[in-house]
Amino acid sequence: MARKQSIYKVIFHNQGQVVELYARQVTQGGLFGFVEVEGLIFGGRSQVVVDPSEESLRTEFGAAKRLFVPLHAVVRIEEVEREGTPRMRAAATDSGVVRAFPVPVVRPPGEPSR
Repeated sequence: MARKQSIYKVIFHNQGQVVELYARQVTQGGLFGFVEVEGLIFGGRSQVVVDPSEESLRTEFGAAKRLFVPLHAVVRIEEVEREGTPRMRAAATDSGVVRAFPVPVVRPPGEPSR
């Protein structure tokens, strides 16, 4: 019995946008602090109706063999049954819907704390 290949939904922040992509493989990767996303899945080009947000994602990420997403930019990674439509939307800033994970500030040795 053949094992069905996993599909992952990866949601992350990218330049003030929240991006939702589907991929065949997600790993910790060889670069420290990055999540490696491979095998991006986009909808078929044979569709009559063209989604502009999906086309902009295909233009930006479609030629990428592998993405390295900074760990602090990742919102969520889910294993799903089947792929959906990749989306890009503006990040909500004041509504509290999506917020960046707090990152500790590392001060140089000898600098007084404020």
